[in-house]
Amino acid sequence: MRWRTSLTSYTRTGRGGSRRGLKRVAVVAGLVAMLVVALVSASFAGVFSGSARAATRTPTPARHVATPVRPAAARARTAAAPRTSCTSVAHIGDSTSVGMVSPTWLANPAQRLAAQYRDVGVRHVQIDASGGRSIVEEMPDQINGYKVASAWYQQGFRGCWVIALGTNDTANVAAGSNVGLLARIQEMMAAAHGAPVMWVNTQTDLTSGPWSEANMQAWNNALVQATKQYPNMRIFNWAGMVQPGWHLSDGIHYTSAGYAIRAAAIAQALTHAFPADGHSTSVIVN
Repeated sequence: MRWRTSLTSYTRTGRGGSRRGLKRVAVVAGLVAMLVVALVSASFAGVFSGSARAATRTPTPARHVATPVRPAAARARTAAAPRTSCTSVAHIGDSTSVGMVSPTWLANPAQRLAAQYRDVGVRHVQIDASGGRSIVEEMPDQINGYKVASAWYQQGFRGCWVIALGTNDTANVAAGSNVGLLARIQEMMAAAHGAPVMWVNTQTDLTSGPWSEANMQAWNNALVQATKQYPNMRIFNWAGMVQPGWHLSDGIHYTSAGYAIRAAAIAQALTHAFPADGHSTSVIVN
């Protein structure tokens, strides 16, 4: 499922834009890997294939209560919180982003990704999250990450990019794709046309298979290597903070609490990657 959002509402986006450059075709093994992750995602995230209901582990709906008025001191502390220079953000992600925008997983709108971005100074955000997504391969009726970014750029988006892709890319490479890790990163960076990019790195709890943590570390190393080529690129080290208790039993996706932490952490990382005042001192945000 693809979601596009203003700061207050979510609607599905349609197909748009065309891919520039040569179209790469992944080997059959890579596509099989994507089908496997889509099935896993459907079981645990429960928000794919046009459905916003959880297939399993449906969270208990939260009761809606009035929000108390914060005292002046609390409002002052909020006003002094770190802010980002990115007033417009395009966020492109896979199933690990879907839970951050889904009411099924985050019943409180204030916990969702758009609200978290707003809290750090972003005024306009568009989000496209799709289960099983990679930069190169495509599931049926899906647009890959490169095409989403290219379409948005062609439609006039000029702002900062947050890329939360790589979990499926590294699995597809492990399964036999002929498009390597660094080539995938370079393709996505080309779509940003030199604008600020914060890339969220990857992590799983798996010890074997295409989505193993060893493969995720290889992807993260490729991201670090890419920063030498792209001065506009920063990496949020999500892998360095995530805890096993935030994962579902599949070792890839997250609980509702995990998604809430992830959304807040990504927004806060943006304030360090591209702060409102001054410049970031490191390409890696911890």
